Amino acid sequence: MILRLGFDETSSVFESRAQYARVWTEGWVARELYCLNCGASRLSKLPNNHPVGDFSCSDCNEEYEIKSRAGKFGATVVDGAYSSMITRLAASNNPSLVLLGYDKLKKCVSNLAVVPKHFFIADIVKKRPPLASTARRAGWVGCNILLDRIPEAGKIAVIRNGELVPKELVLQRWKRTCFLRNQRPATRGWLLEIMKSVESIGNAEFEIADVYRFEEHLRRLYPGNNYIREKIRQQLQALRDAGFIEFLGKGRYRKKHTS
Repeated sequence: MILRLGFDETSSVFESRAQYARVWTEGWVARELYCLNCGASRLSKLPNNHPVGDFSCSDCNEEYEIKSRAGKFGATVVDGAYSSMITRLAASNNPSLVLLGYDKLKKCVSNLAVVPKHFFIADIVKKRPPLASTARRAGWVGCNILLDRIPEAGKIAVIRNGELVPKELVLQRWKRTCFLRNQRPATRGWLLEIMKSVESIGNAEFEIADVYRFEEHLRRLYPGNNYIREKIRQQLQALRDAGFIEFLGKGRYRKKHTS
């Protein structure tokens, strides 16, 4: 994988730097990025009017949406129309999200992470205020993707600070959470919150009491649920059955993958 973007800023074809950046980064993805779902060596560009994704894998049909920016991404990512985003969450071709950060001076990709589509639920999509009546698209409602609501297990690094992560390791990390694809959205929401809680516990081994410390946080997220501790135990069992954590007995667990 070559990290250099290979662009030419002297070209007069494009009217803005945003257009430059889109062409540079999409060109790089087409040349260099492989499919994280099946390992195929190349992705194919989708038509420009495709309603959801930017690229797809011809081998497994996994689709990808590309977001790029100079530098690193923050806690949120600006996306398109809120209604379209909510609709596509239930679609079979809902794309996984590629977050590509580039270095303008070095003209290369510095960081790249992929969020698998099974981490996308309505709770991580925040509606933005409608555009003002004076705007060209008055009343249009966009959305932000809340990256800080996604567990670290759902942000799979392919390039980190200019260094490639071995492909074998990337594919392993992807497969570790594919069990989420078989869960209903409501169930996935709970699983993701418990995954985040487990990740925030500093030690590789932990007790169920450590997870109970997140009870009030979960109660605020799910005010209609009066059985928070029971739900915590249920989700820990589901994560154990999926191989995400290991049950040691007597209320003790171990994280299976701490990298």
